[in-house]
Amino acid sequence: MAVALSPSEEAQLQQTIEMFEVITQSQPQDYQSLEILKEAYLKLGREPDAVNTSKRIAEAYVHLGQLSSAILEYETILQRCPDDQDVAKALAQIESTANTLAVDQSTADAEVEDRNVDQPAARKTASGGTTHLDDGSTQMRKLFVEGKHISQSEFELCWPAPDSVTGKNIMAPFIQELQEKNMMNVEKSLKLLADKARLGYLPLELYDINIELARSYSAAVCRRWCILPFDRVGKAVLVATTNPFNARAVKELQDLQPGRIQWYLAAPAELSRQIKKVFRS
Repeated sequence: MAVALSPSEEAQLQQTIEMFEVITQSQPQDYQSLEILKEAYLKLGREPDAVNTSKRIAEAYVHLGQLSSAILEYETILQRCPDDQDVAKALAQIESTANTLAVDQSTADAEVEDRNVDQPAARKTASGGTTHLDDGSTQMRKLFVEGKHISQSEFELCWPAPDSVTGKNIMAPFIQELQEKNMMNVEKSLKLLADKARLGYLPLELYDINIELARSYSAAVCRRWCILPFDRVGKAVLVATTNPFNARAVKELQDLQPGRIQWYLAAPAELSRQIKKVFRS
């Protein structure tokens, strides 16, 4: 059911739809972006588009092997469209497959959840406390060094020291440093991150950034990590980054405003430019 929206809210939702349709067309398994797309359609009262997007979400779950999530999505569609025979057939096929798989689906879902980068959790110690949150260096080292793209010494040379960022300076992202030192170009780095983290790439220069939302967060946090909250859809805050494994940044954002953080990759030069523009630095 559509809610009463102002003209500016309708325009923003329409822009969100246009942008995320592009993202999901190029990355059809990006179910998080599809969820945002579905919610935007629902807010505009575009029920058929919302249902079609739900089908795409279910198909993405099937492709990723998350059968229990696919079943739930298809069941939700049938609640809205009980006569949809295609959905009923797809649901029956998945349930049959799930019943015959010789694996523990709950374990598989837990493994997928561990890779979900928009809500990284602190590791527990033996005493029940939490260890120091990772700034993303562990996973980034695995991707770039163990993946044979750069050497360990090159990684150490380029990995940033965000806690040394002062004043209105913005941390130089790792992938930007790699390019500036002629070790790996930004485009290749972004593709590697998008493939491994299963995240969408956002051409930030084309997006109408929610300035009010961005400024509701700390400029110091955004500069220190080179991140920018650029929109909110439902309960999710969309944040542009070049390091989608940064649990410290997530914690600092959530300390400011509780909520789910959803990362989107952005080009480092454009991200820095937008941070300067938003916070007038």
